[in-house]
Amino acid sequence: MRKQPPGQHEHLYKLLVIGDLGVGKTSIIKRYVHHNFSPHYRATIGVDFALKVLSWDSETVVRLQLWDIAGQERFGNMTRVYYREAVGAFIVFDVTRPATFEAVTKWKEDLDTKLTLPNGKLVPTVLLANKCDQGQELLVNNGLKMEQFCEDNGFVGWFETSAKENKNIDEAARCLVKHIIAGGSEPVQPIKPDVIKPHLNSSKPIRCSACFRS
Repeated sequence: MRKQPPGQHEHLYKLLVIGDLGVGKTSIIKRYVHHNFSPHYRATIGVDFALKVLSWDSETVVRLQLWDIAGQERFGNMTRVYYREAVGAFIVFDVTRPATFEAVTKWKEDLDTKLTLPNGKLVPTVLLANKCDQGQELLVNNGLKMEQFCEDNGFVGWFETSAKENKNIDEAARCLVKHIIAGGSEPVQPIKPDVIKPHLNSSKPIRCSACFRS
């Protein structure tokens, strides 16, 4: 059993990755955890999860359980089970498919009605505008409208992301974890999957309005 260095604290947080079918949830997780991308992922059935380990600072290690929830699950009753004990979430939409953005508010409502933190507050949630590498002219080009949308719907921030080009995924995760830590969320009970070392991307985020203000 690995010994924890003196003075070092470990936290394990369960994070949800939700959104409509085909928006790139699995690709985002694979890029973030395994540092690779494939255009041929099969649709997730039910739920899958992966583990990411972050050396947050010299005294803190953060372990993230990323729960990849199938896009059709919002229409069933199992999401309440899948959401249980999560302390943060990403909601993903595909910038090339406007209907997936229209579904964002429904996913957020589903999340907020089924899950709260022990203190009664809603879980911190970051919005990901995925597949921005495809050069689509969409509402994300108007940052002020997106920031207003996030404020109106209770998101702590938003990012334009690309799993293919590894754009802003690390930054979005750090934004979410920062809000979780700041909120004092209790970590979930640990599991024992393989430990995957972090890979930090030095590129700057496009936008995360709440992070810029904090």
